[in-house]
Amino acid sequence: MSDTLIDPFSLPLPSRSASRAEHVYFSLRDDIFEMRLLPGDRVTEGSIAERFDVSRTPAREALQRLQSDGLMQGYVRGGWEVVPIDFKRFDDLYEMRKLIETFAISKLVREATPLSGVVLQMLDELEGVWNVPLSRRVRDGRQVAALDEAFHHALVCAAGNEELTNSMQRVTDRIRVVRRLDFVYGNCIDVTYDEHVAILDAVRRCEAERSAALIARHIQGSHAEVRSLTVHRLQSARTAMKPASAPYAPPRIRRTT
Repeated sequence: MSDTLIDPFSLPLPSRSASRAEHVYFSLRDDIFEMRLLPGDRVTEGSIAERFDVSRTPAREALQRLQSDGLMQGYVRGGWEVVPIDFKRFDDLYEMRKLIETFAISKLVREATPLSGVVLQMLDELEGVWNVPLSRRVRDGRQVAALDEAFHHALVCAAGNEELTNSMQRVTDRIRVVRRLDFVYGNCIDVTYDEHVAILDAVRRCEAERSAALIARHIQGSHAEVRSLTVHRLQSARTAMKPASAPYAPPRIRRTT
């Protein structure tokens, strides 16, 4: 369990043998997760091909793969758009996340009582990150977002259900953009630290109902913060970026009805 705290959703750099489509895919996915491309931003297959010096075929394959991930959507004539903020969609995803995590943590506590050495080691490692004085808390929103993902992934993974873990990862991939916006532009860092410490304490004490209640409340609070996202916050993210941060993205095109 020594790698428990490695961000399980970090993006691997493609190897030399990776296909051109994979290279484009990982690069675009990274730009979306790092907010160099924001919800609603548009690109074309041609601009992607030119940016990465590839033909339209690998550009199209990469965009189609991102569409399967729920991160991009195609429209007409080779145009693509980073999936816009859809609060109904995020409501559904957060509901699914809550079901997964409350079940996983209840299963973990009930079936691992008394806690195994592996689970205790995981708790020790997580507490080493989260149960720290104010002066040692990470203040960089992107870093905290990655640590937060690793925290929740570790707890679900410890429940020992691989399909549950895979479902959790798919949900996390789809809500990552808004979660990172909240960590970078919101005020949830200290609350996240405090609530994570409380959750870890309940798990260590093998209090299944309290553990599930705490994590449910924690997710509901995160959901409420996501609901408070506004166009202004997204625009703040765009304004804070360097003009050439995503040079292959054409100007945003206003939709007509």
